[in-house]
Amino acid sequence: MLGDVSGLSILDLGCGNGGKLASLAQAGAAQCVGIDISGEFVTEHLDSLELVSADFNSFDSLHEVEGRKFDRILFLQSFGYAKDPVGILRRARAVLNDDGFILLTRTQPLRYALERAEVNDTLVGDEYFASGEFTYASGWNRDISMTKQRYTISNLLNTIAQAGLWIEAAEEPSLSDEQKRDFPEKHAWANKYLAGILMFKLRPLTEVGGLCQSPMSGTSLGGVG
Repeated sequence: MLGDVSGLSILDLGCGNGGKLASLAQAGAAQCVGIDISGEFVTEHLDSLELVSADFNSFDSLHEVEGRKFDRILFLQSFGYAKDPVGILRRARAVLNDDGFILLTRTQPLRYALERAEVNDTLVGDEYFASGEFTYASGWNRDISMTKQRYTISNLLNTIAQAGLWIEAAEEPSLSDEQKRDFPEKHAWANKYLAGILMFKLRPLTEVGGLCQSPMSGTSLGGVG
């Protein structure tokens, strides 16, 4: 969904160790800035790669970002850590170049609902529509716990709309037939828990006569922006 990144500027909010961003820099991206609170970054030394140890919730106050514009802004499985989801998307929208877009990925929320229902001996619907935080063991280290806010598909779509963005494209990647054959255990687990991710390509709505409008559809939305 990112397309050719040659010559582009990219901001990765919640970049983890910066490995994905480093690969984009190696693919020709001209300026790559990654922000993550962990500060445990890959060691590649590339002129076009800058990794910053900071909380991405305050990225607009960092001098590494101040006054800059970006062609691509990434939230790759990091959006769940936004303290103000609508606010962070609005700030990201403000530092996009005119033809830029945001690439946002989130785990399919039904996965978490299914897992919580199994652990808590509750109903899937009750868990899916429940509010508040939940904690679970991380997939890479069972001794580390992760805490996130519950969300539904409608929560996510409303957040995107309230931030003044529209969805140009959405995808749900799945295992290829070859991967299903090579990794049957992963295939079985993904089928049971719907453990895919949701990928959204987001662009700013344009304001026409006080209304926000999607350039593609021409649909106007009052009170969004």
